[in-house]
Amino acid sequence: MGDETGGARRLVLLRHAKAERAGAVDDVLRPLRLDGRRQAGRVGAALRDSGLVPDRVLCSSALRTRQTWDLLAAHLGDVEPDVTVTDTLYAADVADVVELLAQTDPRVRTLLVVGHEPTMAATATHLADPASDGGALAQVRVGVPTATYSVLESDAAWQDWGPRGALLTYVGRPTA
Repeated sequence: MGDETGGARRLVLLRHAKAERAGAVDDVLRPLRLDGRRQAGRVGAALRDSGLVPDRVLCSSALRTRQTWDLLAAHLGDVEPDVTVTDTLYAADVADVVELLAQTDPRVRTLLVVGHEPTMAATATHLADPASDGGALAQVRVGVPTATYSVLESDAAWQDWGPRGALLTYVGRPTA
């Protein structure tokens, strides 16, 4: 994974793919819809094609986030990132996500967080330097649709990521 202390780190914040409507089962047990399953695969291909294959993955324990990760992982190629499924991300706020970042191994260069709205967009907004891409900033400020990911970059160690400290370079949602 290269130098342990210096160099750019990339954070990819992903909102899970499209899930079944709430009501029939507990929220945490909502599965992906068929179109959501396709979305997840497209996200995996987009991350691979953009050079954003993660070294480490933090995934909410909700069924729809775990399914999103499993389906996108199948499109990343021959990689096996370190994956942690955590209840913390299910009901996380921005501070919880920042705390998880701070606990990340310094050797990790690309970290993928698979979570929920409004936290994924709010975290991107919180971390984004005002000099970030204007269109990307505008998108995360209003929230992101399902299967949308935000990419932030910083040379700072994970434990030093904080308000306005990373460059938000891209917000994407793969299409067909």
